[in-house]
Amino acid sequence: MINLTPRQTAIAAIYGAVVWLGAALFVRQIGPLGIFDGIYGLLTYVLVIPGTIPFILIARWIAKLEDDQIATGYTVATAVALLLDGVGHSWFRSLYGTDPSLIVKGAASIFWGAGVGLILAMIMNKPPVLRG
Repeated sequence: MINLTPRQTAIAAIYGAVVWLGAALFVRQIGPLGIFDGIYGLLTYVLVIPGTIPFILIARWIAKLEDDQIATGYTVATAVALLLDGVGHSWFRSLYGTDPSLIVKGAASIFWGAGVGLILAMIMNKPPVLRG
């Protein structure tokens, strides 16, 4: 079953909104510590890769996604997160902090995390079992 039920879609969408808000507040709180600069910036990007896996597993668990629904469900969550990120950067920029340089670096890291999550969700997705 590749298609999501309305319930699964709603749960994935809400989850995406919650994860986005957490990421935005993370940028606001941790960004000023230099997490996006120099070697720390590189380390942040590298750590996002394994750090994204639990978020995919949580999405799978709370939305009750089947093996072949992981990519679709996580795509819904990511789409909502990116839509909210666009709105946030357009009209609620102070949510991310006060330093324009950190806001841009934080946005880039959120975009990176979204892309990493989508790729990992596709890798973790399993095709439906063929029935003969």
